[in-house]
Amino acid sequence: TRYSTTGSSTRGNAQPFHLKGVHGEMAIAHNGNVVNADVMRVDLAAGGTTFDTSSDTEVIGRLLIDGPGEDWPERFGQLMRRANGAYSLTILTHDAVYAVRDPLGIRPLCIGRLNNDGWVFASETCALDHLGAEYIRDVRPGEVVRADGEGLTSFFPLAGEDTGMPGQMTEQQQALCLFEFIYFARPDSRISGQLLHPARMRMGARLSEEHPIEADVVIGVPDSATAAAIGYAQASGIPYAEGLVKNRYVGRTFIQPDQRLRDRGVQLKFNPLREVLEGKRVIVVDDSIVRGTTTPRVVKMIRDAGATEVHMRITSPPITHPCFYGVDMATRGELIAANLSVEEIREHIGADTLGYLSLDGTVWAANLGEGQHCTACFSGGYPSAVPLQFDKFALEGPKRPDHEIPLASPEPAVVPLTLR
Repeated sequence: TRYSTTGSSTRGNAQPFHLKGVHGEMAIAHNGNVVNADVMRVDLAAGGTTFDTSSDTEVIGRLLIDGPGEDWPERFGQLMRRANGAYSLTILTHDAVYAVRDPLGIRPLCIGRLNNDGWVFASETCALDHLGAEYIRDVRPGEVVRADGEGLTSFFPLAGEDTGMPGQMTEQQQALCLFEFIYFARPDSRISGQLLHPARMRMGARLSEEHPIEADVVIGVPDSATAAAIGYAQASGIPYAEGLVKNRYVGRTFIQPDQRLRDRGVQLKFNPLREVLEGKRVIVVDDSIVRGTTTPRVVKMIRDAGATEVHMRITSPPITHPCFYGVDMATRGELIAANLSVEEIREHIGADTLGYLSLDGTVWAANLGEGQHCTACFSGGYPSAVPLQFDKFALEGPKRPDHEIPLASPEPAVVPLTLR
């Protein structure tokens, strides 16, 4: 599979990678994004390592298979000392499977047991359900879990080290991506013990309190906003209805690698139900507005179906800062809320009113406790030092894809370490 945050969407960059090196061979799959992959790659290349792709996943794999360290625990320690960013990894070697989560725990990773004689690692618990596996627990931030013929063992490579990036963060230092709760993860998955469906219903309910409006019907943009729309309707007392029918054969539009595909995806993905919308004041609940290019199409679609008013309600705060940890929005220039006020965004999308859920409301709905989320895309408080001029295609070399997104205007090179 390929969701491109570093490197282009080519077959060569698709996971998993099968790598051979001085320490043997391995297969690796990765969820996340390593901010300093370019620096790590230069260091490895200086030592004679060669690369076949432009993916940060290969950089991680080459460090583990070619880098210093006599055994896997030592090499995992090297990875955690050197890699800055998000990485939830599964690694297959000749005698074991490893699951690895970065010390901040930015991306989820869980453990399941299959028929009492097998182990499963996955980003989301819904995958365990499909396999008939029992959810055991999450891989902890900074933990390496090994599954082999003897069972399951785990260790924290950096535990006790004074590195500024301890092997296992305290709960107050962990930085699980809040966007997982809002959009990325499926509603039937659990993250840190929290089922996503009721969390999203709480987001909708809180949104109705923060941004009430008189209307006739509440609809959600399927599927990621359906639970939140139901929560909004229940809390407000306004009837919920299915106003947009989703084409089940079209994937998520936000994660498409370029705008042309996102626009085409919206056209193919939704069809309005005129019988539900015509002559109605409609509240439309969606999970986010990132670039502000697809929401106007949804609003127009609903108006063309006969709605007299369209009120957009968003179950996240305005996204004002880039993500460097595995969500494909790497420059401020492409984020509409970084460049326009809420009122200007409302005018741009063509809605009668626009309301965003507050950051406090979003964190409250996720129900994980204070300071346990990465909220950088909303607040600008990054959990590690990051370059604000991140180039998604930095590892491409001289041959760069023609759909490259221009960088934002020059800004300071590094954001200081800030834990939120």
